[in-house]
Amino acid sequence: MRQQRRDLASSLQKQSARQVWRQIRRLPEFRRARRVAFYLPNDGELDLGMALQRALAHGKHCFLPVLTRNNALRFAPVTRHTRFVKNRFGIPEPAGGRRVSARKLDLVFIPLVAFDANANRIGMGGGFYDRSLTFKHHRRHLPPALFGAAHGFQKVDRIQANAWDVPLDGVVTPGKLMRFSANLKQ
Repeated sequence: MRQQRRDLASSLQKQSARQVWRQIRRLPEFRRARRVAFYLPNDGELDLGMALQRALAHGKHCFLPVLTRNNALRFAPVTRHTRFVKNRFGIPEPAGGRRVSARKLDLVFIPLVAFDANANRIGMGGGFYDRSLTFKHHRRHLPPALFGAAHGFQKVDRIQANAWDVPLDGVVTPGKLMRFSANLKQ
């Protein structure tokens, strides 16, 4: 799956980014959200850069993940003028700025390698998002809403979930929006 992602032509990646923005802007969770976390693409992940820029233009407070020493994520505010530094994996992160817990966000977009129709996802294997979102096990219906972002081909029949896995509320692909939680308000 990761290789298939990496092998996508850049023209297809750009087209997919435009199509995903169209899906995101229709999301009631996005329209209501004041504080939205995106991610910067790595290893062929779907690029949400256009969505991030449009969200900023619409007056949203936008955030990007920052890896902590204990292998969890905090979220740093980002603007058009944010400076970046690379983390230990070579992924750019906002330099400086106050970091917040995911609990302070309304909506989080999460990269993934694969997902299924039961709200399960496979990430890159570090458990960073699951570790940072453990509070959602007991507050499933409360913010933030958790949406994966992926290409349609990343959907698989079934993923065996572990006890520590935090389920998604939905997934946005270039061609479709999938919802998994009855708890999400429309």
